[in-house]
Amino acid sequence: MMKDQKKSGFKDLLNLFFARRFNLHLDKANEEEVVASITANSVFVGPSLWILIFAIFIASIGLNVNSTAVIIGAMLISPLMGPIIGIGLGIGINDFSLVRQGGRNLLIAALISIATSALYFYLTPLHDAQSELLARTTPSIWDVFIAFVGGMAGAIAVTRKEKTNVIPGVAIATALMPPLCTAGYGLASGNLLYFAGALYLFFINSVFICISTYLIVRFLKFNKKHFEDQGTEKKVSRYILFTVLLTVIPSIYLAYGIVQKSIFENSAQRFVREVFDFNNTQVVSKTFKYSRKSSEIDLLVIGAQLSGPTIDTIRGKLKDYRLQGTKLTIRQGLDAQANIDFSQIKASIMEDVFNRDSLNTGSKKQAIIPAPEIRQELRALFPAIRSYSLSRAIFRYTDTARNDSLLQFTAVLNGRINLSDEAKLQNWLKARLSQDTILVLLK
Repeated sequence: MMKDQKKSGFKDLLNLFFARRFNLHLDKANEEEVVASITANSVFVGPSLWILIFAIFIASIGLNVNSTAVIIGAMLISPLMGPIIGIGLGIGINDFSLVRQGGRNLLIAALISIATSALYFYLTPLHDAQSELLARTTPSIWDVFIAFVGGMAGAIAVTRKEKTNVIPGVAIATALMPPLCTAGYGLASGNLLYFAGALYLFFINSVFICISTYLIVRFLKFNKKHFEDQGTEKKVSRYILFTVLLTVIPSIYLAYGIVQKSIFENSAQRFVREVFDFNNTQVVSKTFKYSRKSSEIDLLVIGAQLSGPTIDTIRGKLKDYRLQGTKLTIRQGLDAQANIDFSQIKASIMEDVFNRDSLNTGSKKQAIIPAPEIRQELRALFPAIRSYSLSRAIFRYTDTARNDSLLQFTAVLNGRINLSDEAKLQNWLKARLSQDTILVLLK
């Protein structure tokens, strides 16, 4: 008997501990104040609209010059979270007018953001797509997860009496603004794939923030809006249900596709890394194409030719990596008919050289490449340069398996150099070193 009482007392203590520690009703703000605040933040007029435009310009510049700090700064001042949380709240409290207001303002904000960024990218002299921009063209399963848990954190924060820095943090984590800027870049450059991919990412983020806001609102038992006319209430409920289904069902379908694509790419990467471990044969280019019906792994290998039986054995191992039904294409040699991307081969070879050099030296120093002697010419043409180095840099993309090799010129200056001289230096280096592209860093 005493043993049962002790056990029961321990359970009660444990329940009390968790109930108090994880109680979301603690420090909950007045419900009417929360609804009024979120409703006010859902509207884009006057100052909010100008803040959005300036934030878009800042984010576009950050993406253009590949500056993470600038992009984060833009997201900190972005008011885009307001209407998205407003839609989630409206769904949670059965307020169709708030859903409609949030949806309308979110659409206006998105259109203005895309137009602003498109104008910037149309006028800027820098047209290359940097890694920060490319990372916003293809959503992954991690984007879905971040949007969902970030929305949870944001919804909890807006329902508190004490306001904290959670909302700016959520705005940074969920990255609502950069996809809209990337969509503007795609529009300005005529790249519809970038435009569609970025909008896709923005849509996924917005929907899952709305879903998480709805879940928190219902968990906190916010009062639903009731109407005197029962017919009107039923009609509003149907409208909200239809809007939710119209938004959620496609997003779940798209999210499922993202999950399947991520699983396929991870399995394909592991398959290539573990199966193609040959002493005299090297994979220099790999492309993964995911499709719900049939996926494909396209590989270019150089070195010793793989025999037919060896290739058959490799294909037989696809099922061990859950890649059944995947088409495996292995291109061997430098056949002119093979449609080879020589820049990818060069990048892969340079990466291999870089990695071996790093292992041999025990450091991550860049491999110094042979280059013509330009010391005297540099001293005569650009006297502000005190010392310089030339190295081959390997750029790895976060959204694809592709790597690029780029010549990098780094110089230490005696003083400062103006923008026109910097442009002249870059153009002279391209011509002198016979390079289409060269990265110039001045210190």
